[in-house]
Amino acid sequence: MTESFDADWLELREPFDARARSPMLAQALSAALPARPRLLDLGAGTGSLFRWLAPILNRPQAWTLVDADVTLIEFAFDTIAMRAAAVGLEVSAPNKRTLLVHTPAGAWRVEGLVMDLADAPRGLPLGRADGVVCSALLDLVSRRWVSRMAAGLRLPFLAALNVEGDARFLPPHPADGIVARGFRRDQIRDKGFEGPALGGAATRVAAAAFRANGFSVTTAPSPWRIGTGETRMLSELARGHAAAAAGQMPRSAAAITAWLTAREARARRGALRAMVGHGDLLALPRR
Repeated sequence: MTESFDADWLELREPFDARARSPMLAQALSAALPARPRLLDLGAGTGSLFRWLAPILNRPQAWTLVDADVTLIEFAFDTIAMRAAAVGLEVSAPNKRTLLVHTPAGAWRVEGLVMDLADAPRGLPLGRADGVVCSALLDLVSRRWVSRMAAGLRLPFLAALNVEGDARFLPPHPADGIVARGFRRDQIRDKGFEGPALGGAATRVAAAAFRANGFSVTTAPSPWRIGTGETRMLSELARGHAAAAAGQMPRSAAAITAWLTAREARARRGALRAMVGHGDLLALPRR
């Protein structure tokens, strides 16, 4: 079973994801898609990529949100409907599996597909899609998974927010290196995708795999920049790093606990900021 994430964490990170993703690559994807595109969103979670990308596409479109966690798909439907209604858009549900968001640019159709992505692209309805997208997924998967995806696709592929490099918490702390080493080890453990996860190598490995299969590949940086006033995100980020590091380096537990205590105290005082490196990738089949 592939790794899943808590809806509260996915909601918390959504605005940081939205301001980090590359609009340039999104516009390039939009230009490569047909007038009424059909998109598969892999590891869709709470639907945050849909909420960011659908307005950029800004035309009639159909999405299939693919996730192994049915609870997250249900949460995504509820959140999409609620946020659409909050900005004055009409929402309808012609059946239990379909949501329609009615916009001035045309209807956005959303469906869900419960599926473990470990064997993808096997099992995906690629024949009914014009593009495949994902966010914060490729750093979880293995080299073998990416190679199979690149070989099996002949559609535009956008992979946003792939982890690149270490998180930087500022100002520095003496135990930063210990936490970073432990977190890096956690990033590359097997996440259920047929081998060690790519972690910080995800963008580079995926770019090479898609180029080897005849795609034109463009990448762009998409770092999180978290300011001193964003206390909750800073605290959750520090807790996540500390927990991952402690799981990999139990002998350093005391140093990691002290690091977390210091980081949370700084966050509460408005004296902590952070940057987390990410990269976006767009692969387009050559015509």
